[in-house]
Amino acid sequence: MEPAKAVKEYKEENAKLQAKIDEYAKTVGKMTVEYNWMQGKLESLDLSEKKKIIDKSEHKTISVSKQCKLLGYNRSNLFYIPMVNPIKQTIKDEIVKIFEEIPCYGYLKVHQELLDRGYNVCINTVREYRKQLGLKAVLAVRPPNTSWANKQHPKYSYKLKGVDITRANQVWSTDITYIKIKGGMVYMAAIIDWYSKAILSWKISNTMDTDLVMGVLNEALSKYGKPEIFNTDQGSQYTSYIHTQTLKDNDIIISMDGKGRATDNICIERFWRSAKVEKIYLNEYFKVSDLKNDVSDYMQFYNYKRFHETLNYKKPMNVYWDSIKINDKNHTKLDENVA
Repeated sequence: MEPAKAVKEYKEENAKLQAKIDEYAKTVGKMTVEYNWMQGKLESLDLSEKKKIIDKSEHKTISVSKQCKLLGYNRSNLFYIPMVNPIKQTIKDEIVKIFEEIPCYGYLKVHQELLDRGYNVCINTVREYRKQLGLKAVLAVRPPNTSWANKQHPKYSYKLKGVDITRANQVWSTDITYIKIKGGMVYMAAIIDWYSKAILSWKISNTMDTDLVMGVLNEALSKYGKPEIFNTDQGSQYTSYIHTQTLKDNDIIISMDGKGRATDNICIERFWRSAKVEKIYLNEYFKVSDLKNDVSDYMQFYNYKRFHETLNYKKPMNVYWDSIKINDKNHTKLDENVA
């Protein structure tokens, strides 16, 4: 036996084992980061979305109990089947009919109307049913509020005061508005580029939740890159973990309107006014699909055909792409000068 040779072989084998250990440690570290990231995303989902994710099939790889634990979902709720009360549903249907006929009625007048129509129901029940149906009196002086703050979510300061908007993708902003159709309300979210006034993405939904705001955000990011600053109001959808974290992950500065200051997001507010006056308020919608078709037509008109006074009567998308080309040329020259 040659001691020197044995020691050399031992060191070589030890080095190989150490390399494998380092590789495993990197893999475990990466999996831990990915797990924590996914856990945060899953925790931000509402209960209905969590329930959809759970796999109850015979060929599931993880037990239902373990899935519920990972999602933070109460297992007992998974098998709960709500009982439908026919009397309750009849009253709800009548409340919807009253809303369609007289949308300006609040719950007190709706209660009186129900009594007049022969329904024996108390005021508090009417108020609760209208809340469950998402119905509120439609009054020109008091439009439904689409921004409800969550006190537990962190808020961010307004970053646009005194900022000179000089190029596309410098500032984007977003908002949610309501649109009345037969049977109730639907909600529309959109993202606008402040410089060009171009609408970069939009979506209509019958629910006002994180799915709505994330849908328009992800679409805009995938099609148009990213802005330097993204401005919203302080609504719970925009202060949610999934929305703010997506902006942070893309190194986007988060800006939020001051409380009660709709004028801080005036760019998108003016667009809502134009869309409603020029298209939406001119029609009565019985189906969401009809509304979506009309809005799609209007978006095409607004972005590519409509002259915009604040743009010296140019068209938003023309201004947007012209600015992007100029920005790209400036970056190319800067890179050449640095090189």
